[in-house]
Amino acid sequence: MAAKYKRVLLKISGEAMAGPQGFGLDTDTIDHITAVIGDCVKLGVEIAVVVGGGNFWRGRTGRNMDRTRADHMGMLATVINALALQSSLENNNVDSRVQTAIEMRQIAEPYIRNKAIRHLEKGRVVVFGCGTGNPFFSTDTAAALRAAEIEAEAILLAKKVDAVYDRDPNLDPTAKKFDALTYIDVLNRGLGVMDSTATSLCMDNDIPILVFGLDDPNNIRRVLEGEHIGTVVANHI
Repeated sequence: MAAKYKRVLLKISGEAMAGPQGFGLDTDTIDHITAVIGDCVKLGVEIAVVVGGGNFWRGRTGRNMDRTRADHMGMLATVINALALQSSLENNNVDSRVQTAIEMRQIAEPYIRNKAIRHLEKGRVVVFGCGTGNPFFSTDTAAALRAAEIEAEAILLAKKVDAVYDRDPNLDPTAKKFDALTYIDVLNRGLGVMDSTATSLCMDNDIPILVFGLDDPNNIRRVLEGEHIGTVVANHI
């Protein structure tokens, strides 16, 4: 089946890379994700990835710690995940590059927009680490920013929850699932899709957000083929 999108930004949370153990890296889970990414590349889709770092560190959990330093530690956690993802992609014979917003040339390329786009055009998966490179901005915001910069047609937001709900479905079994929402709905309701900065950036640049569960990594391919899974967030629904 032909893909619906030519170029996308896939956001993978750190928690998703931890698998069922909830912390660190689960190689089986990561290998399954990268195998599906490889299948999508074969469909002709150009894929960039932003990874979170919550499986190792979250800046806001650094008690009695300077926020800027805590956020920098979180950025380093995303690089661990980016390198793990690259290693798994290579094991699945998928050509890839890691680019980081904070320079660390011995292990990754610095982020350069034109170079990232060139990699994508050559069929390489580009993994972005270190978020935006700035404290006080989440990796959600990094995903929205990079998606706008590389002119991605959509953001694929792969989460542990399979869609957007009005309440946490893990705590309330009566939580209502949304099939589609506008950005304004998300902001006004305070729904936990992305943080408000990231949501506003997507709204201003008219980048749809496709939210789905990563419990089955094959959902990545299904979404790219146009199957409606989870929740769509856009300016018009």
